[in-house]
Amino acid sequence: MTSTDTARPVSRPSSKTVPTSSHPESSAGWLPLAALLAGVFVVVLDFFIVNVALPSMQQDLHTDDTGVEWVIAGFGLTYGGLLLAGARAGDRWGRRRMFAGGVALFTVASAACGLAPSIGALTGARIVQGIGGALITPMVLALIGEIYQGPARARAIGAYSTVMGVAAASGQLIGGALIQLNVLGLGWRSIFLVNVPIGGAILALVRQLPGTRSTNPPRLDPAEIALSTGALTALLLPLLEGRRLGWPEWTWLSLATSVVLTGVLIRRCRVLLARGEQPMLAAVLRGSRTVRTGLAMQTLLFLGMASYFLVLAIYLQGGRDMSALGSGGMFTFLAVAYLVGTAQAEKLTARFGDVARVIGAVVFLAGHLVTLLVVVDAPHAGVLWLAPGVVVTGFGMGICLTSQIATIMATVEPAEAGSLSGTLSAVQQVGNTVGVALIGLVFFGAATQDLRISFEHGVLYLIGVTGLLLLGSVVLGVRRRS
Repeated sequence: MTSTDTARPVSRPSSKTVPTSSHPESSAGWLPLAALLAGVFVVVLDFFIVNVALPSMQQDLHTDDTGVEWVIAGFGLTYGGLLLAGARAGDRWGRRRMFAGGVALFTVASAACGLAPSIGALTGARIVQGIGGALITPMVLALIGEIYQGPARARAIGAYSTVMGVAAASGQLIGGALIQLNVLGLGWRSIFLVNVPIGGAILALVRQLPGTRSTNPPRLDPAEIALSTGALTALLLPLLEGRRLGWPEWTWLSLATSVVLTGVLIRRCRVLLARGEQPMLAAVLRGSRTVRTGLAMQTLLFLGMASYFLVLAIYLQGGRDMSALGSGGMFTFLAVAYLVGTAQAEKLTARFGDVARVIGAVVFLAGHLVTLLVVVDAPHAGVLWLAPGVVVTGFGMGICLTSQIATIMATVEPAEAGSLSGTLSAVQQVGNTVGVALIGLVFFGAATQDLRISFEHGVLYLIGVTGLLLLGSVVLGVRRRS
């Protein structure tokens, strides 16, 4: 086994993490983890729950398709664009402080979303929600790395993966149920207002988290923040708007600008690293090939996650005439299978090592193949015939995500966890957004009014992406053994 392939702690300059408040080791129980997991749950849930409410929003706020698209785009742009900056803020000013600030901002913005009188006000509140989410998400894995060690850390990461996947998979069901119940006549507004009591409960538990900071806090470089935010914005904006506008010239210029800005960002980070400073991508640039390859594998995994949820929800509601609540019920099969997959991932990794990632990718791919078989060969069969494919897909997805994150985070020390977790979260967000855009081209671009045919095309896209994930898992395993 070569030295570059060995999973090892990343070298780092002298910079220790020290407590700013008393947090004895004995207090590390389930309460800190509960606060962290609740934080990541509401952020991920909010990304997915909106889809089921868009028709109601459009009717209630008297807006067009562009208006409701920006409800999603506004959140995605600030969330994805500021994740790396959020991670750096935690490194400098304390992760507990940034986590608490993010939760407070997200909660206030959720209330503003629920009370929004117009589509402009709703979009503005969603943009602020994205900023809050960018402060919450990178703090979670970093704080888990500080609080838990050894087997406890592995279990905490498994719980993190479980909660993140269940939040994504259950978004349709929870949203449909809230709209169906129509508590106090709130309708779609309830999907945002429900975050307010949850946010209050999280803030009540924040004191359970360790107050830590670096003895040599990294400098916040405005150029890095501008370049990273600009690169992600230049990438996400045309992918969100390009298809609707017919891919005008500015969308291609924006995509090219994203590539250029990314190159300049990497160059800037290398210069800072050579000066002995700690750029936002330090954990990646100093990391092993396992870290860099792991991030690439995360991109492939997330290219097929949000995109799968999107086309399945549209097919169930538009192609199978199910209600929002009924289609959300189908996602319960996915959520339960995902839960089982994440629970089994640790056992599979302990028994088979790197092969666990391959097993997860094989199962993930098999689920899509089963779904395609049902849609093609039994197009008029009852909707429950889709359940086996959904279950197998969810199971494989859970194994893949949990085993991949555990592999990546095992290679860094707690002091580097904030930087790497911010990069990891940014990769996941970009993968989700790019995946939705790509499958939209395939799904909505199908030359037919039959949603069944469009869904077939979408599943073929998912099979291709998951096939690449499987191939990458096999190649990575072979290299680590060479």
